[in-house]
Formats: sequence, structure tokens, C-alpha cells
Amino acid sequence: MRIARYTTGEDPCYGVVEKDGGRLVVARIHGDPIYQPVTFTGERTPLEDVRLLAPVIPRSKVIGIGRNYADHAAEMGSTPPAEPMIFLKPNTAVIGPGDPVVMPPQSREVHYEGELAVIIGKVCKDVPRERALSVVFGYTCGNDVTARDLQRSDGQWSRAKGFDTFAPIGPWVETELDPSGLRLTTRRDGEVVQDGTTADLIHDVPTLIAYASAAFTLLPGDIILTGTPAGVGPVAAGQRVEVEIEGIGILSNPFVTR
Repeated sequence: MRIARYTTGEDPCYGVVEKDGGRLVVARIHGDPIYQPVTFTGERTPLEDVRLLAPVIPRSKVIGIGRNYADHAAEMGSTPPAEPMIFLKPNTAVIGPGDPVVMPPQSREVHYEGELAVIIGKVCKDVPRERALSVVFGYTCGNDVTARDLQRSDGQWSRAKGFDTFAPIGPWVETELDPSGLRLTTRRDGEVVQDGTTADLIHDVPTLIAYASAAFTLLPGDIILTGTPAGVGPVAAGQRVEVEIEGIGILSNPFVTR
């Protein structure tokens, strides 16, 4: 099931993206599907007539995982960590599909990082690896935007990865998906710059959930960005970055300056 958060010009609402003949429609549902069962209102709107929003806005946190693909660790001049490398992005960094990523004046080297994003669906702590997928609401595309020069100069990553708009996610949440072998492709102005698969994650999704929940209580709507494959690189103002993940869809965002 593909759960979208959207607006038709009024208050945001949720719906299920479905095929209706040769087109896609959004079937509106009652309330927030993370907290209550999916029940339909009967209202159906063509997908092209809605504005998609970030499918979730975490009340708590975005958990990033660093250097979780061997090829990316190598291109960054380092070796993969023995345990997951965790950092946090504030929820104010989250934006949706089509929203502009605002490149801050403090940085001259902003990079894209296409990633699989895991959406947590239950309050949980100390989740065993073998039960980890039971706390997942679904999956979406993510872009762990990073001010690479500030990442180097600061020595820790909060500012470099935490600017407003530095966590695009979308276009919707896919609730029925095996995350273990999905092709991930990132394009910059239509050119393929990353082409990987989640089969190459050093620490897989269940391991990341177990590891993160051993440190933090995970709340519904929390996001885990699972890491990026090789091919990260700079973005210039006026360019557009697309992250496409097999079984989910395409997240597309323009990059702008203030």
C-alpha cells in the first residue's frame, strides 16, 4: 500500500495511491494511518491534481547512518565502521517531493546522498533484530543532503547535515516491501550519478533498527536513513536531484539559494 500525505489547497490529509484505469488517483483516508487503521472516506482525486507533501513529519527525530556501503566508505577515504555509525538530523530538516532544498550561504560544497528511508510505526525500545521489521510502518526515498565542507571543518555532523530542507523524503510511504535488495538510483539533472542496491548495505535494516533502538526510544514517524552508495557529489543552485528506489518511486527536488 502506498500512503501519501497531500493537499488539494486545504489542510494536509492522507490517502492511498491507487491505479484507476490508466491513471493514478489518491483515495482519501480518515486520520493519520500511523495511528489508526486505514478507512476510506470515499473521496478520490487524480494524483496530478494534488500536491504531495513529506509523507511523514517526525515528531521526534531523523536518524542517519554513516558509511553503510563499502564503496561509499572507500570514496570518502575511510573504512566501513564495525558497528553502525549514527548521527541525528532535526525534524525541521524534513521536506517533501518537489520542495526546494535551500543551499545555505555557510557552505560552498553541498552534496546529495540518495538513501532508503525507513519509517517507524510503533513506540519501541531495545527491539531484537529478529522482530525489528514488525515496528516498521513503511519505506520511502530519502536524500541525506550534506554540506561536505562543513562536515570536514566541524568534526561532527550536526550542522553539516541538519540545515532546514536537508532531509527530503517521498514521494509516499510503501508499506508492503522487502527492503533487502532494492535498486537505488540517483540522478542529477537527469544524469545517473548513483546506482546501487540495498543488498550491499553493510548493516541491514533489521540490524539498524535494533542498534538504534538500543540507544533511543523510537517513536511513530521517526525516520532512519540507511546510508548511501558510492557516487555522492556536489549540487549547484538550479540543478535537480532525483532519488529512485525500486518498488517505491521517485523523489525529486530542486536545489536553490536564498
